[in-house]
Amino acid sequence: MKKLIRTFKNIWTIEELRSKILTTLAMIFVYRLGVQIVLPGIDPNKLGAIQASSGSNGLLGLFDTFAGGAFSHASILALGVMPYISASIFMQLMTILVPQIQKVQKEGESGQKKINQWTRYLTIVVTIFQAGAYVAYLNSPSYAEALIPSFKEYFFPTTVILLTAGTLFVMWLGEKIQDKGLGNGISIIIMIGILGRLPEALMQEFTAKSAKGGGGLLIFLIEIAILIAIILGTIVLIQGVRKVPVNYAKQIVGNRQFGGARQFLPLKVNSSGVMPIIFAQAIMFLPTLFSFTHLDSAQGIVKIFSDPSNGWYMTVYGIMTIAFTFLYTALIFNPKQMSEDLKKNNGFIPGVKPGQPTADYIGTIMDRITFPGAILLAIVGILPGFARNLNVTSLFSSFFGGTSLLIMVAVILDTLQQVETHLLMRQYDGLMKGGRLQGRQTSVPSGM
Repeated sequence: MKKLIRTFKNIWTIEELRSKILTTLAMIFVYRLGVQIVLPGIDPNKLGAIQASSGSNGLLGLFDTFAGGAFSHASILALGVMPYISASIFMQLMTILVPQIQKVQKEGESGQKKINQWTRYLTIVVTIFQAGAYVAYLNSPSYAEALIPSFKEYFFPTTVILLTAGTLFVMWLGEKIQDKGLGNGISIIIMIGILGRLPEALMQEFTAKSAKGGGGLLIFLIEIAILIAIILGTIVLIQGVRKVPVNYAKQIVGNRQFGGARQFLPLKVNSSGVMPIIFAQAIMFLPTLFSFTHLDSAQGIVKIFSDPSNGWYMTVYGIMTIAFTFLYTALIFNPKQMSEDLKKNNGFIPGVKPGQPTADYIGTIMDRITFPGAILLAIVGILPGFARNLNVTSLFSSFFGGTSLLIMVAVILDTLQQVETHLLMRQYDGLMKGGRLQGRQTSVPSGM
């Protein structure tokens, strides 16, 4: 306890770190304030009654999670950073698939600025389309009663403009956190959106279990313990690496010797991050597009794909997550480039010839560790479905796995690692006794 208090004191003593923390908290406060502002033309009282009797499904639930509940609350920030995420994913794939954009990326800082600017322009286009779809969603039978009749004539243009401005504002907040605050701005906003729903989820689950008497309270405590165990397992999945030994040849320049040291090439067990789960959720949502305005009455395949607790849904979802893990890892991981970089730096893997044999060796190891990583990622993805089948409330079950848990854990680890870096630079003790925190892997597309 004394060490914890001393660590907080050390954090507050560092002026730069204190300024970054306060700036980040101020930006988060502004964002959470904006989430509570309802779009003009919607009756907040009727909206509250609709929310109490409805739930989010599929990709709509993913939108609502990333927006911190703003999607279901019909807020001016309802779309949150989802359009920016969509634009960033598209640009990230284009840098891999289109040689011209790949050349721009290799131009260094100026090239990255160009890609960021293109991403912003694409975000505006995506936001306008998603805003139009959101207006159609609000006009569906689920939300139509909350619309004010006298404002219907102006509802579409004003909502599209406000939602577009809201997304750009959230994007600006994320960039300000990135520049003057602590951590990755967009990732912090997503994490805060997820954590913003945790108190409500805990209260719903506690109320539901308390209604069952003393036994229900025990079940609630067991669920909390299981959730903590899952979080610990997710940390292992995110930070797990296979260290490949690498030797560097000795070089003598004048009277000094360079190289000759043994280092390690860290290959992540889950190098694809959360992207396979996002892709799988997007594909799984496609069948529900035909009836997303009345999912409660949907039948057949649409009903299956709109119910995360359905056995077929979890099976298909798990298989797709594994497939996308291999696909996305193949897109972002280039063993040949790693082999060439090692060769240029006079590095080699003991017992393996430089060049193509090294690339094949790294590729083989990556394939071997990607398979268990993909299995574990698929299990994390379907855990919320299992939680629902065990009578955990819908909102609380989303914290047992899936995109929410992966992003939340990864961003917290990243932020703590940055805090620890500031402490170690000032000769203070780090946050961990057993060694430094490892930096996180990319949990969201680059630039986020």
